[in-house]
Order: sequence, then C-alpha cells, then structure tokens
Amino acid sequence: MQSAATVLDVLRERGRQGLPLERLYRQLFNPQLFLMAYGRIYANKGAMTPGVTGETVDGMSLEKIDTIIGKLRAETYRWTPVRRTYIPKKNGRKRPLGLPTWSDKLVAEVVRLLLEAYYDVQFSRHSHGFRPGRGCHTALNEVVEVWKGTHWFIEGDISDCFGSLDHEVMLAALGEKIHDGRFLRLIRQMLKAGYLEDWRWNATLSGAPQGGVASPILSNIYLDRLDQFVEQHLLPDYNRGKLRRRSREYQRVEARIRRANGRGDMAAARALRQQWRRLPSSDPDDPDYRRLRYIRYADDWLLGFAGPKREAQEIKERMKQFLRDELRLELSESKTLITHAASQAARFLGYELRTQLADTKITRGRRAVNGCIGLYVPRDVIRKRCALYMKQGKPAFRGALIHDQDYSIMSKYQAEYRGVVQYYLLAQDVARLSLLHWVMETSMLKTLARKHQSTVTRMARRHKATVQTPDGPRTCMQVIVKRSDGRKPLVARFGGIPLKRQRFADLVDKAPSTRYTGSNELIHRLLAGQCEMCESRNGLQVHHIRKMADLNRPGRPEPSPWVRLMARDCLGVYVVAGSIHGRPAKRSRRAVSGLWPC
Repeated sequence: MQSAATVLDVLRERGRQGLPLERLYRQLFNPQLFLMAYGRIYANKGAMTPGVTGETVDGMSLEKIDTIIGKLRAETYRWTPVRRTYIPKKNGRKRPLGLPTWSDKLVAEVVRLLLEAYYDVQFSRHSHGFRPGRGCHTALNEVVEVWKGTHWFIEGDISDCFGSLDHEVMLAALGEKIHDGRFLRLIRQMLKAGYLEDWRWNATLSGAPQGGVASPILSNIYLDRLDQFVEQHLLPDYNRGKLRRRSREYQRVEARIRRANGRGDMAAARALRQQWRRLPSSDPDDPDYRRLRYIRYADDWLLGFAGPKREAQEIKERMKQFLRDELRLELSESKTLITHAASQAARFLGYELRTQLADTKITRGRRAVNGCIGLYVPRDVIRKRCALYMKQGKPAFRGALIHDQDYSIMSKYQAEYRGVVQYYLLAQDVARLSLLHWVMETSMLKTLARKHQSTVTRMARRHKATVQTPDGPRTCMQVIVKRSDGRKPLVARFGGIPLKRQRFADLVDKAPSTRYTGSNELIHRLLAGQCEMCESRNGLQVHHIRKMADLNRPGRPEPSPWVRLMARDCLGVYVVAGSIHGRPAKRSRRAVSGLWPC
C-alpha cells in the first residue's frame, strides 16, 4: 500500500502534466490518507462540535477508519445532513454555517487532500485564497509590485458565493479532468446531502455551505473558470502596447531646460525643472497603450485597469455577464464598484488601495513613487477596533477578565493587538495603529487596576519595561511569573511591536515550544495500539477534550486514572484500554488526544 505522501505526489505530477484522473475513487481505500486527514483536523475547534448525530472526534479509532473504508468500498457510504446554524456578518445579516458529523468531516478532508494535490498546481497564479503558501499578504504584495500605473480599480464581490455554486456546473468542471464516475457520484451525494434546521430536513439545491471541509477547494475549482476567462479573453483584449508614448509637453520643457543650461541661465533652468517635475513623462491618454491586471482571493476579486473609464465599464459588464451566463452567479451591486485609483480608495482584503502621487519624492533621479500602489489602514477599521475596548468614548476595563491572572490578562490583550498589527504591517500608515495601542493598553491597565483595587498609574509603574527589537528598544508592559522548578520564567508582554511598515512582511507568530518525541506523536500512538498504563492492546479509542481545564470542572465525578495522569503531566495525550482497569468505560463527547476502550 502506498503512503499518503506518495499518493499525493503522484497526483501533483499528473496535475502538472495536465493528465486526466482515472480510478481516483480507489485512493479512498487507503488508510494512510485517513490518518493524514485525522492528523490535520483533530485539533480544530470544530472537531468537538457535534453535527446532527452528536458524533465528534471523541471516540476515534482504527476500527472506525476501517468501517468507513468498508462502506466506501461497497459504495454504501451516505453523507449525513449537516446541522445548520447562522453566524453574524459585518453588515448585520447572518451567514449560514453547516456543521457536519465527524465521519463526514474525515471523508471530506480526504477528498480535499486528493483534489488539492491534483488541482492546486493547475490553478491560476492570480488566485490566492484557500491555497497552501498563499494568502491575503501574497495577494496584496502582487498588487503592490505589479500594478504600477493603474487608473481604475474594478472591485468585485459575488453575492453568497458559497451558497450559490451550481451543482451541475460544479460536477461538469470536475468531470473535465476526473474520469471516475464513482468519485463524481460521491461528490454529488455530498452536495445533495441537505441540512437540518429546527430539526426539519431541507434539500441543498445549490452551493457548498460554509463549514464544509471540502468547500474551499470546490469553490476554487468552480471559480477557476472565472480565472481562465479573465486570462484567456479579458487580458488579451485589453492589454496592448509595450510602453506609453513620450509626452510632447514633457519633451518640450526638457528641451528648454537643455537650452537654458547651454546659455548658462541657471535661474531659468531651475524654474523649468520645477515645472518639468510636475508633468507626466509619458502620455496618460495614449490610445495605443492599455493594461489590465487581475487578482482573486476566494470570492473577492479585483481588476486594475490603465485606460479610459468607458472601457473599465465594459470590463465590468463582461465580468458580470460571464458570471451570470456561465457560472450562474450574481455580482453584489453594492460591492462591485469602479474606483478612480488616484482620487479614491478601493477596498480589498481589509486594506485601502490608492495610486500614489509625489512629484517631490526623487529616488535615483526619478519620481519613483508616482503611479505605485499604496496600501493603507482604513480609518473605520481602527475606529471599530478601538470601540471594542471603550465605553462612553473612553477606554474601559473588561469585567470578564478581572478574575484572571495578570499573566493571562496581558497575554490576551497582546494576542488581540498582535493579530491586528501583524495583518496591517504591509500598510504604509501602519503607525496609525498607535491609537489602538493606547486604547488597548489603557483598557488593560484599568482591568488590572480594578482587579487589584489600585490605580492605572500604579499598574503602569509596576509593569513598565523595555525590550530590544530589531528597530531598537521599545517600551512595553510586562508580567513575569517565576517558576520554582528551575525552568525559565513565564513572560507576558503588551506592546513592544514596532509600528513600522514591512514591504514583504514575514509574519511569524511563534507558538509555545513543545518537546517532540516519536512516541508522543498522536498518529504513531494510535497505530501502536497499546495502553500506556497497562500495555493492553484490546478495544482502543482516541478521546479528546477541548481544554485541560475541563478535567477539573466543579461537580465532575471522581477522576479516572487517565484523567489524573493527564492533569499531572498537562499533556492531554494518553493511551488507555480495557474497561479502565476494572471500571466501566464511560463515553463522553469531550476527549483528550488519547486512547480509550470501546
């Protein structure tokens, strides 16, 4: 039996060569793929969220994988309807979210692995959403580096994209490359499984609801047709000319400067040079020059056009018509806009985009800034973020954190602040986030002051510290928790992040260091199938809990041996067997990454 890595490598190579796939369904019989899928999704918070049957990752075992593979082999596997809930959107509306059962999540993750390995190497280089090694920052970097000289932004947003994907168009797109009827039937059954809302079954006539494990790759396969349409039709139709022709007025002033220098009239040359710097060196209205550029992240796409507005409107209509006729999708009229790049700002992935103009900024003898795309932090983003930590227009304490330790309070504030700063480090005006820093720091100090019945000034004096950064020393707030066992003290800091733009942000959020050994790796221990307390090999399952604090909740019955072991070592991963060494096994929806008897 081939390893999971080998299977995926073969699929990638076939994808690079553009070869069709046959007998793909047989790969679903490989237990190694299911183990890889399990290792990827068991730690997700959603793994402990039940679907309509109450099944979660709790109770995972090799026998369950064998059962699923057996059903797939006999073609009797049936997808369970998802449990539908709703999550709020920024505009006040609600977005439907599907919650599948654990078995369906596992199978869907295997399907996703197979599809991603084959299709990702074929996707457009302009597509950045839900792809390994790509994301919001790679999309924004491409805009900044390539889109110089853009006159118009055409912002596009597809209305309810995930919920509006046409199933027949989806299956037709898959059928172009996948020549396996059994695999296509499995995908069709997944799309048609329906959902339960208020315990009433409803058919899914279209869409891949958000929450499905395979929805992102399916949406990318679907929208790859849009990428191909833009690359094969729009870009060739609206790209012409290598360079803009030189501006005649610019050349005339340049000639007058040479003549003034020739006769030694430095004052006239200086005045002409100032006038020369305010003129474009090339003709912005050159009819023989056009440039159209394209980027897409999931269902949000952006076009940058150098040309007249009339042609920008034609491009928008062609995009709208293709989406309606070929993909059966509709553009959101309120979010699909044509924006003048120099005088207005387009919104894309939470940033504001504008074309810069600075005639006085001279770099290596030329106006290097003019025409470049600038990224900015939207004012309303800062205002809304600050509002989360304010009350009646002033920073306020957070009552929910008062009973936490100082270390935990500062860690939570820092995690929230760091997430915002790291996302907007590409912005030229990232220093504007200093307002958010002040609001959050004051709110944190007020929370600490309320906890200790003290004042903000005393808390600031107690926790003030200086840390070294690559950009020099920075003042921050710091909490140090000493440990008596000789280990390094725990340190929580708020601030200390230089608000300095990074052209190519290398955003690394360091996770707590953990010691790794092969015997501690969850998949290896599941395959070993041996109890770590009595070395039994009978009736093993993997159980999970959301967090270690669940083990010590008030009112919990007397802890089992494995509970005491995990609470002592704080690992949350143990293998136990039998009937808990003489005690009946009690099933629970919570689970530690450890093994438990059937």
